[in-house]
Amino acid sequence: TLGDTPSGRLHKALVETKKAVFIGNFEQPGYDPNTSMLFAVVPKDGNLEDSRTTMLQVIDDVVKNPPAQEEVERARTKLLKQIELELAASDRIGLAMSEYMAQGDWRLYFLRRDRLKQVTPDDVQRMATTYFKLSNRTVGVFIPTEKPDRSEIPAHPDVTAMLKDYKGEAAVAMGEAFDPSPANIESRAMRSTTPSGLKLAFVPKKTRGGKVFGRLTLRFGNEQALMNRGAAGNLAAQMLTRGTAKRTREQIQDGFDKLKAEVNVFGDAEQASVMIETTRENLPGVMKLLAEAMREASFPIKEFESAQQEQVAILEFQSREPQSVAFVTLQHLLSPYPKGHPRYAGTFEEMIAEYKAVTLDAVKKFYTDFYGAGNSELAVVGDFDDKEVAKLANESFKGWKSKTPYTRIAEVYKDAAPANQMIETPDKANAMFVAGMNLNLRDDDPDYPALVLGNYMLGGGFLNSRLAVRLRQKEGLSYGVGSGLNASSLDKNGRFTGNAIYAPQNVAKLEAAFNEEIERALKDGFTADEVKAAKSGWLQSRQVSRAQDNELAGRLANYLFLNRTLTWDAELEKKIDALTPEQIVTAMRRHIDPKKLTIIKAGDFAKAQQQKPAPN
Repeated sequence: TLGDTPSGRLHKALVETKKAVFIGNFEQPGYDPNTSMLFAVVPKDGNLEDSRTTMLQVIDDVVKNPPAQEEVERARTKLLKQIELELAASDRIGLAMSEYMAQGDWRLYFLRRDRLKQVTPDDVQRMATTYFKLSNRTVGVFIPTEKPDRSEIPAHPDVTAMLKDYKGEAAVAMGEAFDPSPANIESRAMRSTTPSGLKLAFVPKKTRGGKVFGRLTLRFGNEQALMNRGAAGNLAAQMLTRGTAKRTREQIQDGFDKLKAEVNVFGDAEQASVMIETTRENLPGVMKLLAEAMREASFPIKEFESAQQEQVAILEFQSREPQSVAFVTLQHLLSPYPKGHPRYAGTFEEMIAEYKAVTLDAVKKFYTDFYGAGNSELAVVGDFDDKEVAKLANESFKGWKSKTPYTRIAEVYKDAAPANQMIETPDKANAMFVAGMNLNLRDDDPDYPALVLGNYMLGGGFLNSRLAVRLRQKEGLSYGVGSGLNASSLDKNGRFTGNAIYAPQNVAKLEAAFNEEIERALKDGFTADEVKAAKSGWLQSRQVSRAQDNELAGRLANYLFLNRTLTWDAELEKKIDALTPEQIVTAMRRHIDPKKLTIIKAGDFAKAQQQKPAPN
C-alpha cells in the first residue's frame, strides 16, 4: 500500500506531485528478522529535504490512517498474481523454493500465500505501528556528484613479467625446534635478582624472526593503604603510556612502532603488568622507552579525561549486555570483600559512580604513593642476550622504590549462600547463564589434580566435555558452554564455575540440563575411556600452552612471585596421569555441591515469554 506504482501512497505523494521521479519498496524475508526498504529517486533539480520530509510523513501516516479495504485488496491482488506467475515459471519457482527451504521449510511459500489472502487493514496498521517507528528506522541519502572523481583501475598486470627477476629480501630467521616440556624449560631457565631487587627469569632460545616476549609485573601497597582506591589504581596503569615529561602519547606509540614492539600495560589497585612483544635487536630500546614511560609518567589532563570517559563508556555498555551482567553479578555475590576493599567486586552502578568520581589528583597520588619496582618480576622468553637484558633491567629500574611498604593481601574464602537470580536485559537476542560456588581449596590440596581433570571432562574441555555434548551438540540449547575451576597458590580459596550462552526462551530447559549433567557426573562419575581421553587432551593442552612464548613468559613471571619452578607443573602432570575414575568422582563429591551453586541468568526473558521456544 505504500510502495506500489501507481496506486501506492508514496507514488501519489511524491511522484504525482513531481517531488520524485519514481519510488519503490523492497523486502527480503529470511530465517532471521530482516528489513523493509522504501526509497524515492528525487530529480536533479528537486528539493531533497522536502522530498525526504514528505516521504517520512507518509510512512508515519499509515499508523494514524490505516489503508482502506480497497488499498489492501489492490495490494493483495498484485502479490497473489506474482505468486501465481512464479508457480507457473519453472526457472523461477525453484529459486523461490530454495529461499523458503533456507528459512526452515519449502511449504512456508504456500503458507505465505494463504496468509496474504487473510490480511485485513487492521493487520497492516498493527504491523506499521509495531515496526515503522522512529526508533527502528534508518534514513540514508545518496547525492551524486556532477563530475565524479573516480579512481582509474589499471588492467590486470602480467604477474609472470612482474616476478621474472624478483629476488626478495633476506629470509625470516627460523627458530629452533623447542621442546616445551617442564624439564627442558627448566634446563634453559636462568633466574636471578638484580641489585635493585627486581626478580628475573630468562629462557633464551632461537625463534622465528628473532621474536622475544616479556612480562613485567609490579606489586605494591597493602590492604589498609589501598582501601577505596580501586578506580585510581586502574587509571594509573592506563596512564603510564599516555605521556611523559619528554614525549606525548603519540610519540610514545610511535617509538614502540619504530621498535616493532607491541606493549600493553594493564593493572589494578594491587599491581601493574606489562606485556612486551618485539625482536632481539629492538628489545633494549623497548626496555628503555618502557622505563621512561613508567618512571616519568606526566599524567596529561586530556589523556586522563579520555581514559576516564572510555572506562565509563565501557562499563555503561557492559551494564546492558547479558554476558557481562551475569558475570559481574556472580562475582558480586561470591566475593568476600567489603565495599572499598581493593578486591571488592562492585555492581555496575557502583563501578560507574566510582570512575566518574575519581580525579586526576587521586590518580597522581596513587602513582606517587605506590609505584616502584621494589617488589617486581620480569620474565623474558625468546631470542635475546640475557646478560644485556639483565643489565638493562637493573639500570632501568634502579632506585625506583615505592613510598608505601608492600604486604601481600591474603585471599579470603567465603562460604557464600546460594542464590538464583533472573535479570532482565531488554532487547538482547542472547541470554547468559552462569553458575558458581567458592571452594575452600589451594592448588597443593591432594584433591586438586582430581578436580582439575574432573572439571575438564565436565566442561573445561569444551566440545568433548559433558556439558558441551549435552547442551550444544545433543539438544542445541547453547551456542557456547563450559565450566572452570581455579584455586589460589597461596591461600585456601578457589572457585568452580559454569556458563552457557543461549536463547532466552530456552532458559528453563538449559538450567535443567546443566544441573542434570552436574548431578550425573557426581552420581555416576566418569568412565575409564573418558578419563583416558581427558588425560591425553589436558596434557596436550599444557604442552601447547607452554609452547606459546607469551604464555610461558607470564607463567615464569608469576612463578617468580610464588617462588615456584616448572618442576611443580611436572609433578602436577604426573598426578593427573595417575588418577583413577574413582579418585576423580570422590574429589568432586567432596568439593562440588549443586545445592550450593549461585545461579545467574541474564536476558530478555519478558519478550521470550511472548514467543515460542527456539528450535533445538
